[in-house]
Amino acid sequence: MTERLHGTWLLVRFELRRDRVLIGAWLGVLTLTVVASAAGTASLYSDTREQVAAAEAINASPAIVALYGPVLDVTSLGELAMTKMTVLYAAFVAFLGVVLVRRHTRVEEETGRAELVGATAVGPDAPVAAAVLEAGLACVAIGVLAAAADVASGLPVAGSVLFGASWTGIGLVGSAVALLAAQVSSSARAVGFLASAIIGAAYLLRAVGDTSVTWLSWLSPFGWGTQLSAWSSPRAWVLLLHPLLAGVLVAVALGLRRRRDLGAGLLPDRPGPATGSPRLRDAVTLAWRTQRTAVVGWTVGIGVMGVLMGSIIPSIGSMLDSDGARAVIEAMGGIGGVQDALLAAITSVVAVVITCFGIAIITRAAGDEHDGRSETVLATATSRDRLLLAVGALAILGTTWLLLVAGLATALGRGDGLAAVGASLVQAPATWLVLALGLVLLTLRSRWAIAGWGLLAVFVTLGQVGESLRLPDWVVGLSPYSHVPKYPVEAVTWRPELAMTALAGLALVAAWLRFRSRDIG
Repeated sequence: MTERLHGTWLLVRFELRRDRVLIGAWLGVLTLTVVASAAGTASLYSDTREQVAAAEAINASPAIVALYGPVLDVTSLGELAMTKMTVLYAAFVAFLGVVLVRRHTRVEEETGRAELVGATAVGPDAPVAAAVLEAGLACVAIGVLAAAADVASGLPVAGSVLFGASWTGIGLVGSAVALLAAQVSSSARAVGFLASAIIGAAYLLRAVGDTSVTWLSWLSPFGWGTQLSAWSSPRAWVLLLHPLLAGVLVAVALGLRRRRDLGAGLLPDRPGPATGSPRLRDAVTLAWRTQRTAVVGWTVGIGVMGVLMGSIIPSIGSMLDSDGARAVIEAMGGIGGVQDALLAAITSVVAVVITCFGIAIITRAAGDEHDGRSETVLATATSRDRLLLAVGALAILGTTWLLLVAGLATALGRGDGLAAVGASLVQAPATWLVLALGLVLLTLRSRWAIAGWGLLAVFVTLGQVGESLRLPDWVVGLSPYSHVPKYPVEAVTWRPELAMTALAGLALVAAWLRFRSRDIG
């Protein structure tokens, strides 16, 4: 047994070094989000009566409960403050496990690197063990950081520790789901889609359980986070369910792994047509063909998110039924002003999520270059200009399309005009600038494309929570997101929009000039 795991810790160290930017950015953004939520909620309510009224308003809205989960103890400040974190943001923790395990299992097999590693002095089970261990360490780290953030923000220590442990547990489940999916398909893209579908189904099952058939929540690992009731009358034994499920999924995955060949999946690959379409000779068409499933999946996901978010906005007045909140409402021009402010805030968060789609397209292009696929395409009559155009157009036009979908879906959920469409589209220049900088990183050196995630994390930190952290204005202003007009709260000012568009254009020109001259790979 020891021989089969020989070299595991060496591979763990190597993978941690490779993923230091990715993991650091993910942990940093999630931790700052916890700090902002914990610190901000306490300042909204002056006494327990107001907290109870807000919690009861959340429970009275099926849309909010479906998205965030219920507040089991309406008198608990910690549970009210961590409502979004317990379920919605737990999904991001689960996806962290998916990304790490998929990257170091199926992606390594698809590119042939797993076979090269296996030819060295490592045990046959070491690569899989290393991937699971790295994901586990990342999940433990985010759990510890979340607990520390809650304690530092003034929430009870016991509840903070239990909440952090629940995040660790859901991350372990996400990692195990990805490992199981990696045994089913030989395509890294299909593995990501399958794992995302399983996590989405678990989230939907929890939403149905929390809004109608209560016992269904116990069938979903996302429901366990709520049923834990970390902040009052905790059921600590619920924390055992996450590692138990993860252990079962890992055991099943390892059993399936022994039934397949390296590089293959349990499901046979479908043979493609004997002759490819002549349209695939064009790089832009080829890029669309390889990414259309992702575009469709993102479109559906963003549409559902927009409808849910939009349906929450009309009920915001009942959630802010406190003396302090009423003063804020009056200062903002009544309930309508508060709803507009919430709309602006929601669209800014959704814009960040959509930017992740474009960054993923760019990092995918870097992977194609590392694995030799870009060189193969350039060996045909395809020019470098056309290849870069394919990547840039798909990233930028794809995010613009998703912003439009988000706006229309939010307007549909809100049922009140098309202000949501304008609020979503004003985010476009900021996303264009971030993606243009990501393309610059790609063209400077393909391996630098992964730093686009770190760049996004920095911009989100500065733009979304920079003011809450009381950073200097010039530091906050480094983020493109900080210059987006807060429409419809305020009128659209075109100067920053045009300036960011112009900067994005200059960055694209710089990327084009660099890509024409550097070596491929």
